[in-house]
Amino acid sequence: MQYDPIKRSLGSVFNRNPFLRKLFYRLLDILLLRSWHIKKELRVWATTKRNNVHILDAGAGFGQYTYHMSSIDDSFTIKGVDVKEEQINDCNSFFTAIGKSNRVTFEYADLTAFNEPETYDLILSVDVMEHIQEDVTVFRNFVTSMKDGGMLLISTPSDQGGSDVHDDHQEGFVDEHVRDGYNITEIEEKLKSAGFKKVEARYSYGCPGKIAWKLSMKYPILILNISKLFFIILPFYYLIIFLFVIVLNYLDLYRTHKTGTGLIVTAWK
Repeated sequence: MQYDPIKRSLGSVFNRNPFLRKLFYRLLDILLLRSWHIKKELRVWATTKRNNVHILDAGAGFGQYTYHMSSIDDSFTIKGVDVKEEQINDCNSFFTAIGKSNRVTFEYADLTAFNEPETYDLILSVDVMEHIQEDVTVFRNFVTSMKDGGMLLISTPSDQGGSDVHDDHQEGFVDEHVRDGYNITEIEEKLKSAGFKKVEARYSYGCPGKIAWKLSMKYPILILNISKLFFIILPFYYLIIFLFVIVLNYLDLYRTHKTGTGLIVTAWK
């Protein structure tokens, strides 16, 4: 399943003006369960924030997490990096339009070659590492680029069906992934081998989250890959499922899962 055509279609709609882009961010925050988990971790981290905080959004995509972090504290300096020039340009235009370009910037970067020694207090990586084969190289670059005591926050699929793969012969729902998901012990060991002193990992997308993901993301994307005309009926579909998805996301966020199709990982230098 190719996400990029869907992303370009969404971008053509929501990039028309800042109001629509903010609305898009808000919808992503509500519907995407990973946003709930990431924002929960960021709230905890922000309670210990220091002056002169520098943040790297490593694989910024649409820039929704950069926008959220820039709203936590207007003193934060944030750099978003990505390999997709179109999204970089869109993000720079948006943050300029809303008057935040003095402390929020976006630029092209290959994370396997990224190196800015002792610069960042926080590095965020959301749905990125499953796309990169040389993951340990990236983890080492993160360690080098972080200040002592800095934190890395990762959201990535687990090997418990995180790419919607359940047997050895099944293709992933997203075919841009280079791995179907991380084993929880594997990613902890890789991060420690890269130089992180402390690593904690937990499952997300337990039973409630898996149902929410299918309703809010999987089924709409499958339909849109059949025909873009289905954009017309999507608002009505989401009106029907909206409250149900909210409840499922809430349950997933505040329950401890013995297994799950996602991982939330924090690591400290």
